[in-house]
Amino acid sequence: MVTVLRPLSTSELLDRTFHLYRNHFILFVGITAIPQLVILLLHLLGAAVAVSGRITGVLVTALITALANLVALEVSHAATVMAVSDLHLDRPATIGSSYGGAKRSMPRVIWISILVGIAIGIASLFFVIPGIYLALAWSLAIPVTVLEGGGLNASTTRSKELTKGTRWRIFVIYLLLVVLTLVVSFIIALPFEMLARFLGRSSPLTALAMRQLWQGVGNFLSTSLVGPLVTIALTLVYYDQRVRREGFDLQLMMAALQPGSKAQAATGATN
Repeated sequence: MVTVLRPLSTSELLDRTFHLYRNHFILFVGITAIPQLVILLLHLLGAAVAVSGRITGVLVTALITALANLVALEVSHAATVMAVSDLHLDRPATIGSSYGGAKRSMPRVIWISILVGIAIGIASLFFVIPGIYLALAWSLAIPVTVLEGGGLNASTTRSKELTKGTRWRIFVIYLLLVVLTLVVSFIIALPFEMLARFLGRSSPLTALAMRQLWQGVGNFLSTSLVGPLVTIALTLVYYDQRVRREGFDLQLMMAALQPGSKAQAATGATN
């Protein structure tokens, strides 16, 4: 079956994002939840260390948890990009196939995300506008490196080219989804935060342990449930820009008439 692609408006991109998320809820939540289980275990370990009263151990555990959470998020982002690509191009997608298709790009995704984040952070320290500009110009770097390959320079340059003329739209989509994600995360995490404060009133160590425990649970639920949304949207923007700027829809139709290797090359996916 040949996928019929066409340029999408901002509202259509958002609608397509929620359509994919709603119709493949278990797939996307499962992709995000698997690495977040490790983070949940680290939060539980942090709670146990807090009960013991070893403050240095609490700080070390918190640092390890933060670094592991960064890796977990980027790993799930890579697999989510692969899942959206397969679904958008009418190919079957499972949790296993998404991780399998993205595994070779995961080290690049982690490295690129760290460096891009540092660059955007430095730019934002001096002037906010340059930071926003870099964030928008490089917003498709992760879909690019997962689906096309290439390192930092190739992915950011390619992202900059693809986002020309559509950065304001990306800003609107990103802002709406980030606000939605923060609101939902707050609603999910608030009961756990209140419970932690209530159960931790007996002593400072108990309060710290309860905070570690229930923050871990709240983080796991909120990240698993709403974490995929921005990645889904940016992957759809990637394909939409290829249709607008490169006639990707025509390339895909032509590739469908050729041997399988050419068809795969036309999709730009590195499975």
